[in-house]
Amino acid sequence: MLLEKKHVLEFLPKVENIRAARERLKGVVTHTPLMEDVNLSNRYGAHIFLKREDLQVVRSYKIRGAYNKMSTMKLQDLDRGVVCASAGNHAQGVAYSCQKLGVKGTIFMPNPTSKQKVNQVRMFGKEQVEVVIIGDTFDDSYAEALSFADKHNASFIHPFDDPMVIEGQGTVGLEILEDTVTPIDFLFIPIGGGGLASGVASLFKQLSPQTKIIGVEPLGAPAMKESLDQGQLVTLEKIDKFVDGAAVKRVGDLTFQICKEVVDDMVLVPEGAVCSTILKLYNEEAIVVEPAGALSIAALRYYQQQIKGKHVVCVVSGNNNDITRTEEIKERSMLFEGLKHYFIVRFPQRAGALREFLEHVLGPHDDITHFEYSKKTNREEGPALVGIEIQKPENFESLLERMRERKFAFKYLNENRDLFQYLI
Repeated sequence: MLLEKKHVLEFLPKVENIRAARERLKGVVTHTPLMEDVNLSNRYGAHIFLKREDLQVVRSYKIRGAYNKMSTMKLQDLDRGVVCASAGNHAQGVAYSCQKLGVKGTIFMPNPTSKQKVNQVRMFGKEQVEVVIIGDTFDDSYAEALSFADKHNASFIHPFDDPMVIEGQGTVGLEILEDTVTPIDFLFIPIGGGGLASGVASLFKQLSPQTKIIGVEPLGAPAMKESLDQGQLVTLEKIDKFVDGAAVKRVGDLTFQICKEVVDDMVLVPEGAVCSTILKLYNEEAIVVEPAGALSIAALRYYQQQIKGKHVVCVVSGNNNDITRTEEIKERSMLFEGLKHYFIVRFPQRAGALREFLEHVLGPHDDITHFEYSKKTNREEGPALVGIEIQKPENFESLLERMRERKFAFKYLNENRDLFQYLI
């Protein structure tokens, strides 16, 4: 048993290697601030600190791992060029590293990647980088990038499953420990492929073992939690790609082995809760984050009792968001908070039916935000797709009661995921 444990610990990044990575990163990355958030601290009755990697030079922590990896490679390997696959942030880190080191890079990005992220990659990489948009998910782009690297004998820079990348990401942890004078009780870390969690949590287990490490994944892409629960690497068949910076079908072989040893608990956060967090951070703090950047803060609502009176750090991983996603973020947030509801309503085909619905079914503060109606002249009833926004979640049941009292036949869509996604 002791031999097995020793063998496992060989996977963990060593403190001295992470410190060496920090030396390489001097002058390249920003030592980002660790800031207490008064609003969050008051809301949860705790001392909540944000590690602001959204203020990094490429607006995410990914530059740390990418540059640490590339700066330790042999010159002959760099001369053949580098290749990577990324939904955005790792691509920017590799692009910036290529520009700094004078290395040619080819970067594969999936089609759903926001234009803002693609443009940022081209801006950071300048003439050193070529961007290839291909595939529907990170995993599709990853396969294409590996094929390209093999065909052109180029060096593949993995976004998370590489010891040097993990050690680079671990420098986030060094900065956190340097910037706090109080022992940290809880550390919330977003997990996509697992590189950040592997580096930071390994460092904490060696230098701050009393800290509880909480890994945070989006509910629609629980690759690490499923793997940890089953005790083996799991490849998910389908994922929700909304939290694009943390949505992978499969985590890394190495990161799985490390996280199995250093992550104390995992929490899955619904995408709607992530959206609510994004909006609150913007409205209350003037902080702009991407969905993956909001994960660690969104997880706090699920640990309210445990963190009361405690010192808590949330890693804000990045802010590469696209303003064109704002409406989708608002929609997902309202649905999650129970403030927006969709129905198929069958209106009697008689004069005044719609007026009756407006006057006697809707509450005084309810609002119709979506309405599609098709009159069927050969039928007694016409179906309409109706979206209703309510002021408080508790108003929902009374809305349903009024629809039944007035004999409006309806089908509630929010709970029918397949039909809802097709129609809305």
